[in-house]
Amino acid sequence: MTSAPHPDRFSFMHIDLNSFFASVEQQLHPEYRGKPLAVVPTMADTTCCIAASYEAKAFGVKTGTQVGEAKKMCPGIILIEGNHTEYAKYSAEIAKAVELCCPVAHTPSIDEMVCQLMGREQEPPRARKIALEIKQSIYRNVGVALRCSIGMAPNRYLAKIASDMQKPDGLIGLLPSQLPRAIAHLELRDLPGVGARTEVRLNAKGITTMEQLLALDRNGMHSLWNSVWGDRMYHWLRGGETGDDGATVMSDVQKSLGHSHVMAPEFRSEEGAWAIANKLLHKAAMRLRMERFYTGSMSIAIRYQLTREQAERMKSKRHFSGIKHSGWGMEARFRECQDTLTLLEAMRGMWARRPQGEEFRKPFFVGVTLRDLVPEDEHQEELFGDPDNRTQLSATMDKLNLKYGHTTLHFGSMLPARESAPTRIAFTQIPVQYGVDYM
Repeated sequence: MTSAPHPDRFSFMHIDLNSFFASVEQQLHPEYRGKPLAVVPTMADTTCCIAASYEAKAFGVKTGTQVGEAKKMCPGIILIEGNHTEYAKYSAEIAKAVELCCPVAHTPSIDEMVCQLMGREQEPPRARKIALEIKQSIYRNVGVALRCSIGMAPNRYLAKIASDMQKPDGLIGLLPSQLPRAIAHLELRDLPGVGARTEVRLNAKGITTMEQLLALDRNGMHSLWNSVWGDRMYHWLRGGETGDDGATVMSDVQKSLGHSHVMAPEFRSEEGAWAIANKLLHKAAMRLRMERFYTGSMSIAIRYQLTREQAERMKSKRHFSGIKHSGWGMEARFRECQDTLTLLEAMRGMWARRPQGEEFRKPFFVGVTLRDLVPEDEHQEELFGDPDNRTQLSATMDKLNLKYGHTTLHFGSMLPARESAPTRIAFTQIPVQYGVDYM
């Protein structure tokens, strides 16, 4: 399962862009450089920061900090509504800058890139030289406000760990001869894949420190995770490889695609939520066709903001923004399709069945997901074809939207939200450019 790494060589380099969204804003706006800044999804105190500059982090502001709290922690903090199209553009430009020095082998997220070192590139002095060249290439070719931390290691898992060990603008190498003692000082939460829930589970089994974890043998690690993940971790933490080099194992076939949106206050009504849902479906349907899939089902999720009295009266949850809410969701199945009109009809049928009542009057979040995806070449056409030419209608709309922008031609029900619900970036999903827009 494992092969011994070459003595004291680096096989992988993990590039982590520091405070990426905030750094892009400081690059776009020189007047914000050196000042505390946070990127937010909407201008509302109840939402959360999705990125913070290092100047803001010095005050304790970080990703997930509620905006109202951030203002108290850092009076005078600059708040900017996220421009995700710009972030996608800068990510692509940074990838080009990195490619001038070393090919990018993997792109785990919009603010991360992985290079696989080959031959003499793996020698520590040469690897360090490449890393420094990457930093300079980003500085010269993309922007002076953009910095990155780079981790070098014998496998991808350790390279990612190393990239987090020194921020901002760090450069750390973990050589096989230094392992595992070089990571013994870390916290369990510093390990990729070990979140709050996993940490609680490890603590319950008597593992509270990295030293205790590293003291386990391979069987002990397997028992701790009760899966092959434990075997992989045992080898990764010692510099070994397991065939996937620390990468997340992905399904061969994409199963779903969709969009979700926390709505601005002016859209938190039944009419506003419907318009936003139409916008999200419009984008998802266009992506479905661009990525050459058909879909056989759709799900809708709505979250409703509750008053304090309603939250106390009924079982409620707390959104990451701090809003106490109730939720509703529904899934519909239908014949495989990829045209917007058929999908809109399916969504209209589900929407009519949403809950009613005082506690369901203030929606603040909508999500639309297309599921059961089937590649175009595996789709079986209907016996009687497409009598309403719906597929051709969608194709014509796509041509215009690709050329002039994806909201150029759309169905009327989307009109109130035409300029709302812009592209949002999940860190694990990188927007793709279709025509003039990123989606």
